[in-house]
Amino acid sequence: MYAVIKTGGKQYRVAQDDVIKIEKLPGETGDSITFDEVLMIGSDGSTTFGEPFISGAKVTGEVTDQGRHRKIIVFKKKRRKNYRRKNGHRQHFTTVKITGISGA
Repeated sequence: MYAVIKTGGKQYRVAQDDVIKIEKLPGETGDSITFDEVLMIGSDGSTTFGEPFISGAKVTGEVTDQGRHRKIIVFKKKRRKNYRRKNGHRQHFTTVKITGISGA
């Protein structure tokens, strides 16, 4: 059984015991999270689509880590104008292990 959930402005295909990295969510390691925005649930040849979400369906998960990605460099330059700007950015993320999928 698998599901497609929406969180952080993105969509993820998840199944039981999957580990995913998503946009930062509040919570400590070991906390439980429920995703209510389920777009699709599929299993053994049958598929249920939401309009846009499936009412009553939810996906539960457990926070396993809160962290930051590696640094990326943001560099801006305009030629012949002596304009240069250099910034770094590290995006926060939450690692979640999917513990259950329940459909309507």
